[in-house]
Amino acid sequence: MSQIAPTVQMFFTDYLAKQRQASVHTISSYRDTLRLLFAFLTQRIGKSPSALDWDDLGHDIISAFLDHLETERDNSARTRNTRLGALRSLFRYASLQHPEHAELIARVLGIPPKRFTKATVSYLTAVEVDALLAAPDLTRWEGRRDHALLMLCIQTGLRVSELTGLNCADIATGTGAHVRCQGKGRKERAVPLTTPTATVLHEWLIERAGSPSEPLFPTRTGRRLSRDAVDQRLTVHRVVASKNCATLQTKRLSPHSLRHTTAMTLLQAGVDTTVIALWLGHADTRSTNAYLHADMTIKERALALTTPVTSRAGRYQPADTLLAFLEGL
Repeated sequence: MSQIAPTVQMFFTDYLAKQRQASVHTISSYRDTLRLLFAFLTQRIGKSPSALDWDDLGHDIISAFLDHLETERDNSARTRNTRLGALRSLFRYASLQHPEHAELIARVLGIPPKRFTKATVSYLTAVEVDALLAAPDLTRWEGRRDHALLMLCIQTGLRVSELTGLNCADIATGTGAHVRCQGKGRKERAVPLTTPTATVLHEWLIERAGSPSEPLFPTRTGRRLSRDAVDQRLTVHRVVASKNCATLQTKRLSPHSLRHTTAMTLLQAGVDTTVIALWLGHADTRSTNAYLHADMTIKERALALTTPVTSRAGRYQPADTLLAFLEGL
């Protein structure tokens, strides 16, 4: 094997797993990035991954790989930056293991992330939420499971990874009903449940009849729902709900949109942003500020407190013929 292969193996087994104790999701993301990179290199330079050396991973080829992600795989700038972050982590580790390649590594680490337009967060209105919750077929086992899953997601704002990672023991439906989960950075948090949500989950737990360590929302075969499965079920129910709520037909809906919906519901109810950050498991309240930008009601209340401008409408008239000519270009 060349120098790169053992370094990559040690990066995952020693650095990420032991030293950093990275989460399963982080390791999976880094793994997928390198798989994409090695497939790109195999096609571009004709070398198998185990035959690669550090000289094959220069600034130019890494930049070409990032361009490939955007132009040929249709990845967004945000996804491109995520892949770059994984490569930077590997190259920082490699800089300590291979000082002889310091110049090559430094050039790769100097590749900047790409700036991108931050779109306003997408969320559901109360009417759209009601239509979505009414979409699952409650006469079927999957429908009752999906109804409980949607209610829990919309009321608590759990991330999809937190949602699929729940076990039966993580739900308390008695006095002080709540759900306990482990979020990003292995931070545990408990989110209270409303009475309607607790009631639906209590009924689901009885029907589910699983042991405390079994997944709360399983497949028919008892396996844990995947992220893609949740997204697919949400798409199915959006199609049904859009028949009764036309605005859902043009709205892009994802599990994260339901998390945004939770935040906007709390914000419009007057809950402080610091409490919303704790509720959602944000490490910094700056992550919660995006919802302030999306809430038009806050801006409308601010507008109502200002004094209306009463100046007369007019049009600029150039005082010189040459200026008039330039203005008309």
